[in-house]
Amino acid sequence: MGYLFLTGAIVAEVVATTSMKYSEGFSRLWPSVLTATGYVIAFALLAQTLKTVPVGAAYAIWAGVGTAVIAAIGMLFLGETLTAFKVAGIAMIIGGVVLLNLGGAH
Repeated sequence: MGYLFLTGAIVAEVVATTSMKYSEGFSRLWPSVLTATGYVIAFALLAQTLKTVPVGAAYAIWAGVGTAVIAAIGMLFLGETLTAFKVAGIAMIIGGVVLLNLGGAH
């Protein structure tokens, strides 16, 4: 169940971060509301996750997957360029999450 909460936390964080882009510095109401709501939901779900999943593993997965997904959204939908550095960075994030989990983060 903890990993289901973690998945929800990641989705909420990605929605919130994407909405922040559209809030134009919190000058647009609905994207701003979605940003705040998304982050509240993300942290509430992350708190539930930490009841059953070790903090090191949960945070590594939450931050790593969230970062990689946001980078992909930026490149696919927001006109950001795909560079070798970005691909390498995402690969390192994923590698770091895998290593933390294999190295006894559980």
